[in-house]
Amino acid sequence: MREWYNMRSREKGNRVTENSSGGGTKSDNKKIDNHYVCIDMAELTHLDDQGAARMVDVSEKEVTTRRATAEALVQLSPNAFAALQDGTLKKGDALAVARVAGISAAKQTSSLIPLCHPLPISAATIDFDVEPQNSVVRIRTTITIAARTGVEMEALTAVSVAALTIYDMCKAIDKRTTITQIRLLAKSGGCSGDFNREE
Repeated sequence: MREWYNMRSREKGNRVTENSSGGGTKSDNKKIDNHYVCIDMAELTHLDDQGAARMVDVSEKEVTTRRATAEALVQLSPNAFAALQDGTLKKGDALAVARVAGISAAKQTSSLIPLCHPLPISAATIDFDVEPQNSVVRIRTTITIAARTGVEMEALTAVSVAALTIYDMCKAIDKRTTITQIRLLAKSGGCSGDFNREE
């Protein structure tokens, strides 16, 4: 089943409903424009046939090793970046605290995002690249598990909370610190195959 959604109002429209064979009719009460998107309901595994939210049943899947890497950028002011590098922030070592926060967040992902499965984290690394020329901190995290479902959300949650922690540590100097480009870089394992953003 395919249905059209108005991306401005987020409402489900009756303008188009298509069956799985691609047939269907368009009603005339809504103009076709760029604000509508067609969604194949069969591709949204977190929705049942009626469009209600559900946690996906993964009990029949095999336990395999899965890994995901995500990153985020934190844009600081020159003053805030200098304090972070020099270790003169009033709250202490921002990167050390952010690393622990990110790892802790990865383990709490299912509590934060309702339809995520609780997963046994096997390994979690969070690395920082500081770019003095741009006053940017690049955060990269890799999460590894042996489980029946992927670990992408854990990696994205970890990098997001690490970035938020840097903001919290630096906000006394500059509240204009900006977090950008939170994104999945790569994942491996599972029936959906591998993903690499750089390819």
